[in-house]
Amino acid sequence: MSSLTQLIESYINELFEEERTEDSVFLRRKDLAESFGCVPSQINYVLRSRFTPERGYLVESQRGGHGYIRILKICSSTPQDRVNHIESIVGDSLNDQEARRLLSVLQERGLVSSRERLVIEVALRFCDEVGSSVFDISPYKRNVLQAELLKRMLRGLALS
Repeated sequence: MSSLTQLIESYINELFEEERTEDSVFLRRKDLAESFGCVPSQINYVLRSRFTPERGYLVESQRGGHGYIRILKICSSTPQDRVNHIESIVGDSLNDQEARRLLSVLQERGLVSSRERLVIEVALRFCDEVGSSVFDISPYKRNVLQAELLKRMLRGLALS
């Protein structure tokens, strides 16, 4: 049996499939919680963990009596759109765990192949090892260097 989180995620994804012409879905947190017999915070959890920019979504919400949730699919049809998306999700600093998680999501979305992911992970690991042992760079500067290296590699893949 699937978890409640997976059921809610599947339901929202089905809504996207039904709305093929739209890149967004409107929901009401309260209605969704009642449908699944859960508290609204469970809906919040699903939105925060499963519908993130890294996974290709933006979530807008309006609280109050007539509040709504709007989930938008991020479309990156041109190479420059993909580059801009990569720049925004990588950020200025990135640790090893965040980099691996991001690469995993990018592979799931089909933005990088398994081979490209492996090559990037090896390069980032090398950067981390050299930065800490040879150059004695602080952890913060290593994370900044990793983020910049990751952005450059992903930018090169996006534009090719």
